[in-house]
Amino acid sequence: MSYITIGRNIFRGKTTQISYGDQDRLRHTYMIGKTGVGKSTVFQNMCLQDIENYKGVCFIDPHGESIDWLLQRIPPDFLEDVYLFDPSDIEFPFGLNLLQAKDEQEKDFLVSECIQIFYKLFDPDKTGIIGPQFEHWLRNAALTVMAGPEGGSLIEIPKLFVDKQFELKKRKYLKDPTVLEFWSKQMAKTSDFHKSEMLNYFSSKFGHFLNNAMMRNIIGQHKDTLDFDYLIENNKILLVNLSKGKIGETNAQMLGLIIMSKLQAAILKRAKIEPEKRSPYYLYVDEFQNLVTDTFASLLSESRKYGLGVHLTNQYFAQLPEKIKDAILGNVGTIIAFEIGMEDAEILSKEFEPFTKEDFTNLRKYNFYIRLMIDGKTSKAFSGESLKPNNISISNLTEEIIKVNQLARGTPRILVEEQIKQALA
Repeated sequence: MSYITIGRNIFRGKTTQISYGDQDRLRHTYMIGKTGVGKSTVFQNMCLQDIENYKGVCFIDPHGESIDWLLQRIPPDFLEDVYLFDPSDIEFPFGLNLLQAKDEQEKDFLVSECIQIFYKLFDPDKTGIIGPQFEHWLRNAALTVMAGPEGGSLIEIPKLFVDKQFELKKRKYLKDPTVLEFWSKQMAKTSDFHKSEMLNYFSSKFGHFLNNAMMRNIIGQHKDTLDFDYLIENNKILLVNLSKGKIGETNAQMLGLIIMSKLQAAILKRAKIEPEKRSPYYLYVDEFQNLVTDTFASLLSESRKYGLGVHLTNQYFAQLPEKIKDAILGNVGTIIAFEIGMEDAEILSKEFEPFTKEDFTNLRKYNFYIRLMIDGKTSKAFSGESLKPNNISISNLTEEIIKVNQLARGTPRILVEEQIKQALA
């Protein structure tokens, strides 16, 4: 078992390292705090320790700064183990196909996740913008494009409803009687007017990604660049740079949601692996509230037995759906609170006795209160101070890592665009 250090506690002149081990980390870690209080610094230091301890990690960064920091500090021995997903690298795009599945169970999960992603993007409060009919059409269309030997992608779905020849080309591989009936009976009896209405509705949701060359070249590839099963079982390092300033907020959210779905699918398949062979894998998600669907709550409760340790941050509880907030407070072993607002302090002061609401609202930068999981039991709350960001020497393999990922894992843009053109023919 290995241990990593979160920070230090200073009490009555005595300094004690705040550390915890693999088994306790599999009960997950949650950090909450305002912008600029030091949450990202803790994540960076923890993740780098994991890398140095030969642990598999995935770090999803919505800003890009933590990824830049980590790239500058990757030890030379790990050069070939780093998978850098940077959507802004448009010349060597990675493939990220939500609809690529290895078996029927994974196919069902990913199609359900596909529907949940569209809810998250366009109707998070379930107001009816995304409804039963949209779900029905999307589910059947997704299963149709996935049926062929070459597979299919999200960007092919709208074409099914406007190009009869394309529809027939994809339908010929279908074996599912329910999906076949959708096309032969339901759609055959649907008027052109209603189809046109529904198509406009589909287009309004898919158009943003279809008309954006960067997104089209990533989610339109049939073959995933990232094999999440392989990454997890071989302790690889996946760094995901979803800088909203470079790729746009909606694009960043869409890609983050796909990665989280693919990761969950891979983790659930670990049920087939003997427990003693499931090496810990650690997920870090900064500002996670934008990148999770409703299924994430069940992941928190189940992933420990599959060897996934989840680390999450966000700024305040109001950002979270009630289901996710309850899952956090009910299933997370270690909770770290930096400076927070009075509303959140009201909630956490009940969990962090003897600290008061005023204590939480007056914390200085890099200082926190923590309930730490120790040997399977949650400690009483105590204070801590995070490690400073300048404690670790810089190796700066950034350029080498970028080149390895471009040449060995990315696909030249011209080839990707030709493949997508053929897929849509």
